[in-house]
Amino acid sequence: MASELFGPDMSSLADYVRYSARLRAAMTPHVTGLLRAGVSVVLDFGANTLESRAWLHDILKDSGCPHVLHYLDVPTETCRARLRIRNASGTHPFSVSEEQFEHITRHFVAPSLDENFNITTYTFE
Repeated sequence: MASELFGPDMSSLADYVRYSARLRAAMTPHVTGLLRAGVSVVLDFGANTLESRAWLHDILKDSGCPHVLHYLDVPTETCRARLRIRNASGTHPFSVSEEQFEHITRHFVAPSLDENFNITTYTFE
């Protein structure tokens, strides 16, 4: 969990971006090696932008393994409501403000077939 890896050093969105890039760089050779060895790997990384999915695609291309990209198609208002509940519970190590949520969701791009992923979409209301 990011809170255990980075603790108090991660207090802003900029910190998240910086540490996520470091984590991806460290994980890439390990995940690629596991996939080449025939081990199934499930990555629960944010793949909400073209850039983040390009990282995943590069791993898949380098490993030559089959894959599935699971896309959760959830309305923004549902996400916002769930975030409010999570923030109010106090059980998550990070609290996301409305402003941060808006900033993050502005960058969201749904996956498309042009990206050459095998996409399974789950639609929620």
